[in-house]
Amino acid sequence: MPELPEVQALVDFLAEHAVGEAITGVELGSITVLKTYAPPPESLIGAPVESASRHGKFIDLDCGGTHLIWHLARAGWLRWYDEVPATRLRPGKSPIALRVRLSDGSGFDLTEAGTKKRLAAYITHSPTDVPGIAGLGPDPLAPAFTEDVLRGILAARSAQIKGVLRDQSIIAGIGNAYSDEILHVARLSPFAIAARLSSDEVQRLYAALRGTLSAAVQAATGKPAAELKDAKRTGMRVHGRTGQTCPECGDVVREVSFADSSLQYCATCQTGGKPLADRRTSKFLK
Repeated sequence: MPELPEVQALVDFLAEHAVGEAITGVELGSITVLKTYAPPPESLIGAPVESASRHGKFIDLDCGGTHLIWHLARAGWLRWYDEVPATRLRPGKSPIALRVRLSDGSGFDLTEAGTKKRLAAYITHSPTDVPGIAGLGPDPLAPAFTEDVLRGILAARSAQIKGVLRDQSIIAGIGNAYSDEILHVARLSPFAIAARLSSDEVQRLYAALRGTLSAAVQAATGKPAAELKDAKRTGMRVHGRTGQTCPECGDVVREVSFADSSLQYCATCQTGGKPLADRRTSKFLK
């Protein structure tokens, strides 16, 4: 799933390549991708793309006051064309959910792999009309997101820190991959209870959160959309690296599996050398 760094890189890419052009076509390849009914897609035709921005994991194109917004979900992506194919989309015949054509001949597709169609697009006059945006927590890279803000967030929650970091209503933009990376850098167990973290642990977590996300954004900046997925994978320290060597201590990277996801961690760096039990069969280490 694209997370804050990749979404920000896509926003920067669109700001460079799409802003200043006008929309000449909007085609739907999926009847379920568009979650709004008014204004209609035709209202975007002729509208200038004035800005590209991010709300958590949502991408927002401001097209003359009408916003085209989308969330790529787990398996969605953006495919850019310097010259969009002339063929029109046939709904249900390809992984392309939505196509946007621009006045210079360029444009992009929103695609989604797999059978679980969760990619969502919205056409609205205000981003806050999108329920997922209206309920977002603070952006972790915003200047206002200080260590004291994080400390207050954690103090109010008796949930495991892995889940707190991933909850978009608490902190916007972090998903499964970067929560693994942040906790590894902070040397914290994924199942440590948020409200029980010591002052030193909160300090480490804040530094790891800001540092990890900032470095990932910097690494992704300037890369074409087609290269961002591979860049994300190669930049991971522990996430997706089960059985490989921890870059910090040389221990093996371990995994805890869930029904539809998994997490990766280093026992030496994060849990005092004790492997975490599988959630489905045993109690967690705190």
